[in-house]
Amino acid sequence: MEESNIDENNLVIDPTQIRHVVVSGRKIQSMSGLIDPASHINLDYTIHKVTKCVIAEKFEIGANIKIEDSGLVFALVGQSSYGHYGKVDYTQRLCDMIEKVKANIKVSQTPQPQAEMMTAATRDQEVQDV
Repeated sequence: MEESNIDENNLVIDPTQIRHVVVSGRKIQSMSGLIDPASHINLDYTIHKVTKCVIAEKFEIGANIKIEDSGLVFALVGQSSYGHYGKVDYTQRLCDMIEKVKANIKVSQTPQPQAEMMTAATRDQEVQDV
């Protein structure tokens, strides 16, 4: 959680601004998009409920994580942050996500058209063709 979104009692102010991050060497190594409230702060789907977060100076790669002598410093998600968002079909969501990833991989692997490099010889040929 970004430090600016933590109150004086180490409670998360806006839980919709939580992100998954990978921490390495006391810094954010990588990070994903914002959490989905329906799966992370949903009283109707408690399997994946977020309850605490490490605190980062900022949400950016390389940002420092707050650490004290006893280890990582966590912010807690207060009970009032949770709401009823309805049932979640996690299996369907997972299948949809896998299909989107596959589609993105396919697009990124599609050969892109290459521009022809103009050499002095091809430029001279074009001039002669005119």
